[in-house]
Amino acid sequence: MTWLDTPSTAFEGSRCIASGALREVARATKSVVDRWASSVSPPPILIFEDATSEVIELDWRGTLADFEARLNALDPAMTQAMPPVPAQEAPVAADAPRGPGRPKLGVAAREVTLLPRHWEWLARQPGGASVALRKLVETARLGSETKDRIRHCGAVTYKFMSTMAGHEPGFEEASRALFAGDQAGFVARVAAWPIDIQAHLSQISTDAFAA
Repeated sequence: MTWLDTPSTAFEGSRCIASGALREVARATKSVVDRWASSVSPPPILIFEDATSEVIELDWRGTLADFEARLNALDPAMTQAMPPVPAQEAPVAADAPRGPGRPKLGVAAREVTLLPRHWEWLARQPGGASVALRKLVETARLGSETKDRIRHCGAVTYKFMSTMAGHEPGFEEASRALFAGDQAGFVARVAAWPIDIQAHLSQISTDAFAA
């Protein structure tokens, strides 16, 4: 998936313009921006990345053809400008020798600082310290997966709320219900907000109440 395929949603004030791949949402939003070009007080027109609620900034100048040319030119820059892989994280070369029977795991060597009693305990575990540490980390990761997803979704939902509904009645109460995992309370607090904002919140907040 390229940058222009990023799931996004655009708003003209509190009205949803379009939702879908960024390339399609941006085209639809461009026509709205042009319609307000001569107005002295246009409503805020914003595009949000659905996964993060970050506002996507675009250069709306010129004709639709000019805009689309700039938009397409951005895509390679966004997809190819990847940060270099740190040396310590580089995967083991394909022809590097391995011990007999050991699968290539793609592991990365990092420094770990532990107390002596921790190293002693790890040394007594089947497979040694590395295997034991990997098992412990994997168990912790799986155990916190749901909490991490709820926390992330809550943050994404709150970011959108703060931008689009910070002035709406019941905002503070809705925020408290969100972080308390109170879905019924949250829905009740946002019920008087503009319908398109409610709909987007319903879409992006699902995992915030997963518990």
